[in-house]
Amino acid sequence: MISEEEQRQITRVCAQATILLLQHGAESALAETVCRRLGLALGLEVVEVVLVANGITLTTICRGRGCTTVRRNSDRGINMHVVTEVQRALLRVEAGQFDLDGFSGRLAEIQPLRYNRLLVAVMVGLSCAAFARLGQLAHGQALEWGTLGWAFAGSGVAMLLRQTLAHRGFNPLVNFALAAFVATSIAAQGVLHGWVGNPRLAMAASVLLLVPGYPLINAVSDMVKGYVNTGLSRAGTALLLLLASCGGIVLAMTVWNTWTWL
Repeated sequence: MISEEEQRQITRVCAQATILLLQHGAESALAETVCRRLGLALGLEVVEVVLVANGITLTTICRGRGCTTVRRNSDRGINMHVVTEVQRALLRVEAGQFDLDGFSGRLAEIQPLRYNRLLVAVMVGLSCAAFARLGQLAHGQALEWGTLGWAFAGSGVAMLLRQTLAHRGFNPLVNFALAAFVATSIAAQGVLHGWVGNPRLAMAASVLLLVPGYPLINAVSDMVKGYVNTGLSRAGTALLLLLASCGGIVLAMTVWNTWTWL
């Protein structure tokens, strides 16, 4: 028998789990499914959740009693480790291994997994250099290390800057614009001094890390699955990030006068 106080506690925990998923990049359908399954597994009869761009409204019903809570959502960056751990905790509740207190304690223990910043920057640089190499192969060009090197340098430094600005709480639009400016400026040096065999590939590959692929995928997924409001919000955010990146690229090419590569 679930008391009124227990119902309120379960409602709060369901809302907390849902917000945690949305904050770290989970799609809307997954967040709603986890919320409902968690409430039902903990003994509630009805769990209804409405997701909007920056918050949720959650209503639970048990023995004719209704309980509603509203929570605000704030973006904390994409982190699939958090999303996965919340789902694993839910499975343990459904398996009877966790009760309400156990699940609450597990939520409190979940922390975003962060890789070493330098390692991330190096790997991003290598991936952008690999894209430049694919471009060479697509055009039937021989291996030219200058193009790959400047793409690696521009994207790697830009990624370090992105991480630093994000850690200091800068607005994502400012973050992307500055990172695009730095990446393009570094690649432009190779163009200006003739150290790059294919300027188009070097400058294009150096900013590939700024493509907001995950938000765009989530936006399409949300709209296809019926979450039009959140899907449009995510698509709008991704579009703004793209525009900010384009602004940084245009500014860098203007400052260094490297429009000739176009």
